[in-house]
Amino acid sequence: MLLERDLLQATGFRNVHEGDRVTGFQFRVRMPSYRGMAASLIDGISVRVGNHVDVPAEVPLWTLGGKTYTLGELWASEGVRWQLEEAATVTVPLEGGLPQGVHDVHIELKLRMSYIPIEHQPTVHRASRHITLAPEGGGGGVFQYGVSLYSFMHDYGTVLDLETALAAVADTGATGVEILGEGHVPNYPEPTAAWIDQWFALLEKYSLEPTNYGSWIDTRLHPGRHMTAQEGAAALQRDLRLANRLGFGFVRPKIGVVSSDLIPDPIWTGSVERSLDLAHELGVVICPEIHSPTPIKHPVVDDYIALIERTGTKNFGLLIDTGIFQDRPIPLREGETRETRPAFLDGIGVDPADFADVAQYVVFVQAKFHDIDEHLEDQQIPWRPVLKALNDAGYNGYLSSEYEGERTPWRSIEQVRRQHSLIRKIASELA
Repeated sequence: MLLERDLLQATGFRNVHEGDRVTGFQFRVRMPSYRGMAASLIDGISVRVGNHVDVPAEVPLWTLGGKTYTLGELWASEGVRWQLEEAATVTVPLEGGLPQGVHDVHIELKLRMSYIPIEHQPTVHRASRHITLAPEGGGGGVFQYGVSLYSFMHDYGTVLDLETALAAVADTGATGVEILGEGHVPNYPEPTAAWIDQWFALLEKYSLEPTNYGSWIDTRLHPGRHMTAQEGAAALQRDLRLANRLGFGFVRPKIGVVSSDLIPDPIWTGSVERSLDLAHELGVVICPEIHSPTPIKHPVVDDYIALIERTGTKNFGLLIDTGIFQDRPIPLREGETRETRPAFLDGIGVDPADFADVAQYVVFVQAKFHDIDEHLEDQQIPWRPVLKALNDAGYNGYLSSEYEGERTPWRSIEQVRRQHSLIRKIASELA
């Protein structure tokens, strides 16, 4: 399991409960040195969080190796170590804890280095960071909450491994996890038995359930010829079987398109219909996504619904990507101009009220977002009307975070935390 580069870790920032009382809060700190060291060399950590609390270095408690100590107990300890690969948990007593939301956390960590002249000791490590307190409760039971590992794209496999990613998901209070078959399954499409065992062991460890499995039907697989419906069905069925082996109930096939408004290749109908019996046998629902620049009121959506009504299937439904509700532009990236990037990145502004027209066919929602600031204000997605529309239409399934913003390492972890804090607050007010 890997640690974030920041001295202050985003995961682990939460209130502490003793029975029905909230008695304080805690956060995690990584070892700032190039080596681990005896815990008796820690000279304490002062903590200030906005206007809520400001405590001197001797007040916080330390948890190392699963055991909690006062600073005095650390000084007297023998054999207790703060290992380089371990984040220490720091607990600050505070009756009632911190309010939900983003907090400006400042610390001064003091370490005693024996090989540095005493007049230059202790060594002080200062850090400040905006961190979102882990949301509490389930949003009034209005929705279920999950995270797509796509949110951690570019981090995954570089600064995040599978366990670190799942731990970050669980730390938001989410219960569901979404993956991409070709993005997260080693040796796809034939993972080893050992990896599958690890997958289920980690799901159990972090109390997560598999939700949606992302797959592809690469209709342009071979240059110079079109994929047939039979070949498309074979690709889809391969992923239906793998998704089932990994415990998923939904499969999102991203089907090759033939137009700028994402009309799928005509083979989609034959590919899906050939696969409905298998989907039924496996208990899996196939759910293509309605993704910007395709709005809800569009022939693509009409065709999907027509298949459902014509076949009477319960194993095909719609997946809504909330990027369709984006009503403000994503900032231009370096080298981009309005003329050189797709127009839909400025937002297509679908009216959330349109959701009611298709709600009975919607089985999953990917909660796409790009940037949420330290005031918990989303810069592109109007969450209050979106969530109200979903709730009013009777949707109570998963909202699965899909962060697609700036890919600075580790930024995605904090952004997902902010989204969960924001949407749960809104959802609790809808309950």
